[in-house]
Amino acid sequence: MKISAASFSRSVLGLSLLALVAGANVAHAQSCQEDFQKLTQRRMAQIQALNSLGKAGKGKMDPNAACPTAKKLVGIENEMLGYMTKNKEWCAIPDNVIDGFKQAGAKTKNFASQACSVAAKMKQMQQQQREQAANGGGMGAPPKLPSGPL
Repeated sequence: MKISAASFSRSVLGLSLLALVAGANVAHAQSCQEDFQKLTQRRMAQIQALNSLGKAGKGKMDPNAACPTAKKLVGIENEMLGYMTKNKEWCAIPDNVIDGFKQAGAKTKNFASQACSVAAKMKQMQQQQREQAANGGGMGAPPKLPSGPL
């Protein structure tokens, strides 16, 4: 069987293109993996910070400390979800992974909302206590006793 130079060139060119496309897909996957790994590390650092707050409080988390940490976690998770949605095709991310991440993000948002709500209430109560203390303990002037003979 004879192969012509033109046929051989087309075959080599076709294999070269196939290798280039395969290499590009590997490069895409590697790029996606690196990007996602960076985002995951940031997310895990925030989760660890929240876990540390819980351990420090022996299972009870201080809302004043948890609120900003949880808000930061929500921001990172929003960034991750945006990345996954934007690069769904490029990184071959399945729909069920994105849906699962959306559900996890909703739980994080709920937790952050609760922590920040409790922190705001605590701040308001502390402010009221300070105002009462500044006004003589909040009791006002003592009542006048009747004068004269009983």
